[in-house]
Amino acid sequence: MVKYVASKIQENITLIHCPEPGCQGVLEPQFCRSILPLEVFDRWADALCEAFILRIQRCHCPYKDCSAPLEYDEGMVIKESECPHCHRLFCAQCKVPWHLGIECEDFQKLNKDEREREDVMLLNLVRENKWQRCPLCRFYVERTEGCPFMKCRNHSELAVMSSATSRFQNKKQLYLLKKNKMLK
Repeated sequence: MVKYVASKIQENITLIHCPEPGCQGVLEPQFCRSILPLEVFDRWADALCEAFILRIQRCHCPYKDCSAPLEYDEGMVIKESECPHCHRLFCAQCKVPWHLGIECEDFQKLNKDEREREDVMLLNLVRENKWQRCPLCRFYVERTEGCPFMKCRNHSELAVMSSATSRFQNKKQLYLLKKNKMLK
């Protein structure tokens, strides 16, 4: 048994299965302590500790007035979490204050300067009212009546969009946008 455990530790295996053929059990260090030499037991305990530490992910509370260090297991997918120090909600996946009303995938697509709480609230309002964004100046525009085309007041013909499809309708507009490298 001593040689078996020592060989597994030598191979960097910390989860050691029972050596008996057909047995699915796992050996527990505390139950093997009495039969293992101290050196082998200590190496096994050190290997288990190292494996545990490597599995832990570290981050900090995203609130500037807290910034408490936090830990969680690598395999866990945690979204909404509460800081145990300041007791405020944050998104552990995005590592930011909680972004209520927007999924992590959508939040991560936002520009860095559009991720504040007020920006997320605006984004929800945009979705609710079906507003569209001018690709040139990034202002939101709304069609209130009339023709299904809209013009941004800053870019006249270049920013004409169809409210039905949110796509540029005119080939000349597409050409000008691509030429000016405003559209990929």
